[in-house]
Formats: sequence, structure tokens, C-alpha cells
Amino acid sequence: MAAPRRDTRGIVDPAELLARVRFRRREPAPPLRPYLEHYWLIDWDLSEPYASHVVPHPSVNIVFQRYEDQEPFAEIAGVDLSLFTQKLAGTGRVCGVQFRPGGFRPFAPEHPVSHWTGRRIRLSDIDPAPILAPPDEDARVAALDACLLSLSPRPDPQADRAMALVARIRTDRTVRRVTDLAHEEGVSVRLLQRLFAGYVGVGPKWVILRYRIHEALERAETQEAVDWAALAADLGYADQAHLVRDFKATVGVPPTAYAPASAHK
Repeated sequence: MAAPRRDTRGIVDPAELLARVRFRRREPAPPLRPYLEHYWLIDWDLSEPYASHVVPHPSVNIVFQRYEDQEPFAEIAGVDLSLFTQKLAGTGRVCGVQFRPGGFRPFAPEHPVSHWTGRRIRLSDIDPAPILAPPDEDARVAALDACLLSLSPRPDPQADRAMALVARIRTDRTVRRVTDLAHEEGVSVRLLQRLFAGYVGVGPKWVILRYRIHEALERAETQEAVDWAALAADLGYADQAHLVRDFKATVGVPPTAYAPASAHK
């Protein structure tokens, strides 16, 4: 399996975030790697409050959190359909588990993953202290491994198929329409939608759109001039206006306003 991603896709203004918090990605134990993207660890000690913003991936997360003056807790965070904002203040720590899109269902087979979409549900049966308390980062990663392995994920060929399909959407720019993807996979659109609802939590059209926005967001963060009309065509949009509309609906501002320091065509 590949090492954890090093890109900042989905993070709004990543330079600002990385200047304020310690953010790392760590690799899980080998038996967990087929199901997990990575662990993500954040620690902060802020003199003034800060709000981070993320355009979420089509992934379920389990998040262990400790904020100043709050009891630590763990929660399942289903796929978030909108821009996610988290206010940080004082000192704190988060240890997160990002599942591969399609990789969460083997850990919780009793519900379709759409059951968790747009929801954040506290986990009362998992003690967050062993994961959040160790000062040593390796010890925290080992505790995450132990916690996830104790859940005994069940192999599921449908989960494998869902993970492979989402990975293709993420890396293959030619995947632009759900009907074309279904035809190439030899299944009906309805069957593809049911697979995504059951194992990813959102539909294939949503996943295609979200990865387009991630790429546009990353391009907007560069210091190079961006030809937005050309990028829209490259990402499969009918025209620049559709890209601008989706970018603004997801991020909150149009791409040219998001990166005012860059020269845009």
C-alpha cells in the first residue's frame, strides 16, 4: 500500500493551518492499510482562537479529541456534505482515523455508510484517554492500531469494489459521468448508486464533483496564473461558469476571490 498522502487537498488555506498547528499523517499497521487512508494527528497551543476550514473527502473518520476545558471524547464523523469548520483555541489535540472511501463498512457492517453521512456521533464505548494521553507520538499511533484492530474488520468484496471505484474517480480525469462509469464497469447506474450509498455514503456523482473541487482548490492555492476556462474543460465542466458555481457553493467564495495574490486569467 502507498505511504500516507503528502498533499493538502481539501484544506482551505493550508499554509495558514500549518503555521498554527502541528499536523502530521501516519501510516496504520499493515492489516489496517487496505481499509484506511492514514491517521492524522494535530496538536496546537494558540495565543488566539483560530478557525480551520476543510472541504471534506468522501471518507468516514473516527476522531479522538481533546480541547481545553473539555473532557476528551471520540466520535464517528460521517461524510460531511458541506464545508467543515472547526474552531481551535488554547491547547488541544486530535487523533483522527481517515478511512478509505468504502473502507469503513467492514468495521460497522450493521449499517449502510449513508447512515452516518452528515452526522457526528459520540462513541461512548471507546475510551479516548489511551490514544490522546501519551506524549509520545509513536505511542498514540500504536494505541490507534490497537483500537482499530480490536474492532475486527470483516473482509467484504463489495467494500473492495467500492474502494477501487472511488480510487479510480480520484485519479482518472476521464471519469466525468456516472453513466459512463457504470457502462465501463458493466453495471447499471442504479446498482452503482446503491453500492456507493451502502459503502461510501454518498453517490458517485457527488464523489466526482468533490474531487473536481479538490483539484480546483489546490490549483487556486498556487502562485501561478490559472486559466480557469481551460481548467474547467480539463475537469470535465461544460464551461468556466459551472466550475465557478460549484467552487463558490462548496468553498464559500469564487476561485478568484479565494486566491487574490495569484494572477488569474
